[in-house]
Amino acid sequence: MITMTALRNKLNYSHTRAACCLAYVTQSVAAMFMPLLFVRFGSEFGLSMDRLTALVTVTFFTQIFVDAAAPLIVQKTGYRALAVIAAAFSFCGIAGLSFMADLMPGAFWGLFICTVLYAIGSGLIEVLITPIVDSCPTDKKAGSMAFVHSAYCAGCALVVLLSTAYFSVFGIENWRYLALLFSAVPLLAAVSFCAVPIVTPEEVRERGSVKDMFKNPLFWIFGVVMICAGASELSMSQWASAFAEAGLGVSKTTGDLLGPCAFAVLMFIGRIFYGKISDRVDIIKVLFGCSALCVVSYLLASFAQNPILALMGCCFCGLAVAPMWPATFSLCGKYMPNISSAVFAVYALLGDVGCTGGPTAVGIISGDSTNISKGLSVALVFPVLLAVCLAAAKMIFSKKQKKICTN
Repeated sequence: MITMTALRNKLNYSHTRAACCLAYVTQSVAAMFMPLLFVRFGSEFGLSMDRLTALVTVTFFTQIFVDAAAPLIVQKTGYRALAVIAAAFSFCGIAGLSFMADLMPGAFWGLFICTVLYAIGSGLIEVLITPIVDSCPTDKKAGSMAFVHSAYCAGCALVVLLSTAYFSVFGIENWRYLALLFSAVPLLAAVSFCAVPIVTPEEVRERGSVKDMFKNPLFWIFGVVMICAGASELSMSQWASAFAEAGLGVSKTTGDLLGPCAFAVLMFIGRIFYGKISDRVDIIKVLFGCSALCVVSYLLASFAQNPILALMGCCFCGLAVAPMWPATFSLCGKYMPNISSAVFAVYALLGDVGCTGGPTAVGIISGDSTNISKGLSVALVFPVLLAVCLAAAKMIFSKKQKKICTN
């Protein structure tokens, strides 16, 4: 019989990165599955736009709270134990979708509880996975980071494709069984983290303190970049399905395939491509180009009179936001050497602030599901602000480099 110690001796850091990919696929299930059912929840449970927006908001507010608490918790538990716990929370929340809405007196509160559970898991994953990947021995840190982050995009595409196929064959009224099937992903992730090798991030090299980072203006600028990156991505991905179905009047199958699915596929392609070229390009220039494409995408989705053009805006937004998260982490390492692993948690928190504020603002401004384009039109402020912050970061870094050269 193979013991856990023997199994760990057989595994290497490629398996660690694979486990991290499973964690991000778990996060994609948590982020994408429920939004695909928003219109169904409205008809089956009588949930209003305000209630649906509340479910989105509570997801990311929970993640923000967890992001803030996780650095303190991980000091007590270690990265391996907390990664397993994160997957367990995600499993309970996703599996709970299959029965909690029927078990509770009000369907909303059953969905609310499940949302909180898998949001806790997603928040822990957001904080843990980046430093774990960053600590894996490899010569191509940026490429490795982009590859693992691309698993989230691939997971989003798979969730939409599998859901569309399932609903076409078995009917959307049987969505509860699909929730149970998707819960197998975090279960597999939990088992994987029990076995794979994990290097404690602080063992990799001497790192600066979070307090020192707070004194660095670049820390705050990149914090705003993370907020804008999260808002730019989630404002579109969270509302793409409802926008296509209720706002553009296309069928659910067509809307899901050409909206959130194409968004996720292009985001996956963008992250894989970025991972291949990340060590040969100016990351700032890549992000400037992505910001410009993101603005164009939001303009198309919001104002195009033709539904196909509007859906193209949704699609290309996925390509535009693809490098934003991994590229920002890479820039932090380049512009702020010896960054503390705890800073990853701070940036995960700030990213989730954007993930909360963006979709919530779109929902509030939209008012109802037929007017989502109005909310999306306001969200284009996020990629614009991101570009402004990047310009400021480049200017500050250039001045510091000149000062060092002069001295």
